Amino acid sequence: MAAYHTDDECIFCKIVKGDIPSFKLVETDKTLAFLDIGATAKGHALVIPKYHGNKLHDVPDEYLSELLPIAKKLAVAVGAEDYNILQNNGKIAHQEVGHVHVHMIPKPTAEEGLVFGGWPATKPDFPKLTEYHEELKKGGKL
Repeated sequence: MAAYHTDDECIFCKIVKGDIPSFKLVETDKTLAFLDIGATAKGHALVIPKYHGNKLHDVPDEYLSELLPIAKKLAVAVGAEDYNILQNNGKIAHQEVGHVHVHMIPKPTAEEGLVFGGWPATKPDFPKLTEYHEELKKGGKL
C-alpha cells in the first residue's frame, strides 16, 4: 500500500491501513468507502480520503475529488430513491470522528435515515448580505 498522511490514533486511518476490519464497498488509490457500523438506515456508508485531515480544509483537493462521485455510486448501488449526503467539520458541527468523511444515508422512510428538527433559516437581510458578499470578494478569501 502506498504511504499516506495518517494519524496513528485515528480509527479511520487504522481502517485504511487494514489494522481494523471494515465492510469495504469501494476502494481507490485515494479513497475508501465502507458500511457505517452505526448506521441510521440500511446502506448507510462512509466515504473517506486516505489522507488524514480533521476538517475539509485540512485535506489536499486531489484527495477530495472522488468523495462525491463515490457517494453517488453508493446511492445508486443501494437503490436509494431518497438520501442525504452529509459532511460535518468540527465537534459542534456534529463531527464524531476527526477524519474527513462523507455520509451517504439512504432515507427509505420519514423515521429511518437522517432525522433532524428542521433548518434554522433566518429572514434575509439583503443590505447585510450585500455587505458580507463585498467583504468576501475584496478580502481575497475567494
